[in-house]
Amino acid sequence: MPSAGYTIIIHRNGALESRQLQVPSWLARTVVITTAVALIVLVTLVVAYGPIVAAAARTPFLQRRVDELTRQNARVGQLARELSDAEARYAHLRGMLGAQVPPPVSGAEGQLGAGEERLFIAPPIAARPPAAPARGSGTGGLSIPYRWPLAVPSYRTRGMVTDTSSEEVHPGIDLAVPEGSDVRAAGGGVVERAGTDSSYGLFVLLRHARGYQTMYGHLSRILVSRGDTVAAGQVIALSGNTGRSTAPHLHFEVRLNGSSIDPTKLVREGP
Repeated sequence: MPSAGYTIIIHRNGALESRQLQVPSWLARTVVITTAVALIVLVTLVVAYGPIVAAAARTPFLQRRVDELTRQNARVGQLARELSDAEARYAHLRGMLGAQVPPPVSGAEGQLGAGEERLFIAPPIAARPPAAPARGSGTGGLSIPYRWPLAVPSYRTRGMVTDTSSEEVHPGIDLAVPEGSDVRAAGGGVVERAGTDSSYGLFVLLRHARGYQTMYGHLSRILVSRGDTVAAGQVIALSGNTGRSTAPHLHFEVRLNGSSIDPTKLVREGP
């Protein structure tokens, strides 16, 4: 009787003869068991170490992501510091401009309707006895400009520019101030012009003694008319943001015989 086992016949295409390979049963069982064990070991390794290998493969990507988040976190911290500094400067500027909101009023008068805003409290207006002459008064109550045009704190955002080689000529000075602030005559004078200009918006031009004129621009409201006589310190308008303007401010200009001069050399800052 032939021995127990397996016969493997190998026949090459086109050949006349075939080869036979005798495989004993024990060898076949050994090969099958070895193959099964190898498969089991391979599956175990894949299950056990697959996540580790995958995590190791992701490590460079995660490191780049961590570096990016670290840079973004540093940028956020820098922006937070810059925002804090900006808020501090804004609060300081509001304090300089006198932009504090008045405290709420108790009772029915303190109730605000929909869409309403509480107005700023107007500063007190300086007055003098009717019989007392105006400071520096001349003929007909005219005087040279000597008073600061604002009674509330202001911030000078731009001065006079006379050199045309670097930038546009800018006569007078710009004073940042809350919209609606009182604008006062710098001296006794006559309203020579009052109206609207494409650059200065609403404006008032006063004629004073000795060839002086003062110009007040970017107003929100004009309180005088052409030909009116005004005293030094009289409220002639309210500041605004009209004309070629990017923020509420007052353009204040002093002219002597038609030529602009530096207002700070003639008037002193203060109420």
